Amino acid sequence: MKATVLLTAIILSLYSKAQLISYTNYSKQTIMTTHTNTQTQVQGSVFELPKLPYSYSALEPYIDARTMEIHYEKHHGAYTNNLNTAIKGTELEGKNIEFILATISKHSAAVRNNGGGYYNHNLFWSILSASGSEKPAENLEIANAIMKDFGSFDEFKAQFSQAATTRFGSGWAWLSVDANGKLFVSSTPNQDNPLMDVVDKKGTPILGLDVWEHAYYLNYQNRRVDYISAFYSIVNWNEVNKKYTEAKK
Repeated sequence: MKATVLLTAIILSLYSKAQLISYTNYSKQTIMTTHTNTQTQVQGSVFELPKLPYSYSALEPYIDARTMEIHYEKHHGAYTNNLNTAIKGTELEGKNIEFILATISKHSAAVRNNGGGYYNHNLFWSILSASGSEKPAENLEIANAIMKDFGSFDEFKAQFSQAATTRFGSGWAWLSVDANGKLFVSSTPNQDNPLMDVVDKKGTPILGLDVWEHAYYLNYQNRRVDYISAFYSIVNWNEVNKKYTEAKK
């Protein structure tokens, strides 16, 4: 009887150790997978998180390195992964992001929110630069277009700043090109943008400013106006000009 009890105890002990080892290995694998997916796209996905064209600290003191890291890896990374999940197995697989956004009223909230977040951040990172300037060079087409459509750069800046400042809650301010090639300023809530068929005025965005709190709160706290003012020091007007000339075609 004692031998049977002892043998049973040994078997249970070995089984428990095996279960513990198995659980520990599973937990480690899960943690590693979760950590990887916060920084990269889902394996085999259509959309990929683009590489930043500069380091996290490159835009300091206007945007701090920690905010850049969190904003890019966690927020933009999540939008990318969630978009891929939302379109998997649907008719949207294989479609480009512009097509998806142009027909967004036909799709789910997950596609709208994450598709917008994916596209908006792609554009946002591309129009920022450590060697940016407050105004475009006079020889750029965008400089002449701003003068033509707004009367002056100061007037454009006033309208754009107001759109960013008065956006209630989270959202974006935009400079876009309409179907007639004319520039206009607008603002959208959440992750909407002027490409979507649900906005008041449609167009092709060429400049965007993220005014979600996660874009500025670590450094500016509730001072959104200061963040907006700092933004003009790091605008890559050469890239904005490139987007403008492409949008007019």
